[in-house]
Amino acid sequence: MSRKTPRPNPIQWIGYVFGRRLPDSMIDWVRNDLTGKHATARHILRGMVPFTPLFVVFLLFPGELWLRGAMVLLAMLLALFYTAAFMPMNRAHRLAEHGLPADLENPERMRRRALERARYAAQHPH
Repeated sequence: MSRKTPRPNPIQWIGYVFGRRLPDSMIDWVRNDLTGKHATARHILRGMVPFTPLFVVFLLFPGELWLRGAMVLLAMLLALFYTAAFMPMNRAHRLAEHGLPADLENPERMRRRALERARYAAQHPH
């Protein structure tokens, strides 16, 4: 991704987090966000943002601090679990929504997979 690739402003990014489509001028940014280096970490972070108000509300509940902290921790663990579990489907949906192939992968990962297949084919001919 070059420095000239437009990035979403904070309002656009929040919309993107909640599922809005970014303008066509940001397709390269979206491609890198969903398939580039550290895409998994970005997905987890992006997936946790919508839950932040819920975590804050749990902290405002009456009761002992440890109990409120436990509520937040449980909610965070559940949010992490579902964010990770639905990552492939969410990624494919976001890619398709922006006009990119739903099965688009990281170029480095594709290169490694092709290399691995070639090695396997060489070791195990038909």
